[in-house]
Amino acid sequence: MTLKALRLIQHADVVVYDRLVSPEIMAWVPHGVSQISVGKSPGKHCVPQDQINEILVSLASAGRRVVRLKGGDPYIFGRGGEEALVLRQHGIPFEVVPGVTAAAGCSSYSGIPLTHRGLNHGVRFVTGHLQNDESLNVDWEKLADPDCTLVIYMGLANLQQICGELIRAGMPANMPAAAIHGGTTRYQQKVIATLSELTSAVDSAGLKSPVTIIVGEVVSLSDELDWFDSNSPASAEVISYDAFNLARA
Repeated sequence: MTLKALRLIQHADVVVYDRLVSPEIMAWVPHGVSQISVGKSPGKHCVPQDQINEILVSLASAGRRVVRLKGGDPYIFGRGGEEALVLRQHGIPFEVVPGVTAAAGCSSYSGIPLTHRGLNHGVRFVTGHLQNDESLNVDWEKLADPDCTLVIYMGLANLQQICGELIRAGMPANMPAAAIHGGTTRYQQKVIATLSELTSAVDSAGLKSPVTIIVGEVVSLSDELDWFDSNSPASAEVISYDAFNLARA
């Protein structure tokens, strides 16, 4: 949690928050501040995006100081841009306080540097889940670059397809890969396997959403650089869901 984000929460009139915002973070919301849950889960959108937009506009237009609380970074697969555009269209001033995106948080807490000299020359962030549950239609040959770390958000439901398509497009079947559930939290689970075996390994471990998938040679450093799993539970209780999108009238 950044100090700025914490300060904004403490001066809010209402907090509109997502499913992945932890109870520990919500505990910092002052008593008496309204809290509105608009969380989504895979296949279950309890509050449609259009309705979320309407809630933000209505609250801000009424003069309320609104904190739109998201997990990670609102501008990386977080629909923050969509919500900000709606606010702009209604003449509502806003401020964006970026947080730590899942790719950076999950990788660091799993001993996986996204870049490492001699192992890769770049990183790509992609989504493994399209709007309205549409079929994945991406350029797999471009993604199957063995010299580039690939981070896949929201890809658990399509994991078998993703691994298969990457291998068919030329990614080595023995490329190290990781699937991380609940990264940076006390609930973190990590599965390391080759790309060809990742799906079965995830199934055996029973990983549930949210899961971040990392594919690339850098994953081979995980065992050596993993500092988090070796900590005692008391010293490992760290939460990093700290991205905020502030809309205010």
